[in-house]
This record gives sequence, C-alpha cells and structure tokens, in this order.
Amino acid sequence: MRVRVAGESMLPALRPGDWLWVRRGAAVRPGDLVVARLPSDPAVLIVKRAAWEADGGWWLESDNQRASGRRDSWDFGALPPSSIVGRVVLRYWPGFWRAR
Repeated sequence: MRVRVAGESMLPALRPGDWLWVRRGAAVRPGDLVVARLPSDPAVLIVKRAAWEADGGWWLESDNQRASGRRDSWDFGALPPSSIVGRVVLRYWPGFWRAR
C-alpha cells in the first residue's frame, strides 16, 4: 500500500509530501518505521518509529517530539499488534524518476 506523509512529526527522516510503500502485516522490529491506526480515530493512519515492545504491543514514537499536533505513544500508550497496519519498506518522491 502507498501512504503520503503529512505533518512534521517524523522530521528529519520523513518530510511532508514524501510517499511511502508499506508492507502490510510485515514483522516489526525496534527502529522500524510503521504505519498504525490512531487509537482515538482508527480511520486515521499515523507513521511512527517502533521504539520497543511493551504490554503485548508496540511503543511508537515521533522522531520530532516538538512537532505541532504530534501524537504518539506518549499520548496514547503502547498499541496492540492489531493497530499496526504495516512496516515502511521504501520512501519516494513523486516525479523523482521523470525524464529531465
């Protein structure tokens, strides 16, 4: 699946407008970038770093803790595995490979 980055919570690793390829159901390890469902609104997807396994789930953190509107496990706690959509396998920019 493809996901577009919005917001600055993952700077400097990811920038607003970046596109990500996400492998659904892929195994997650500490340090991986993952896409998860926001607990307060499961229709909203968030991109975070899997910091560690906790309470049978994953503690997810933003790289940029000072970003406006940042939401991560410091706000909602560890997420169960069922909330993890997949692992980011590639970042790309639309038009990067266009003929110049």
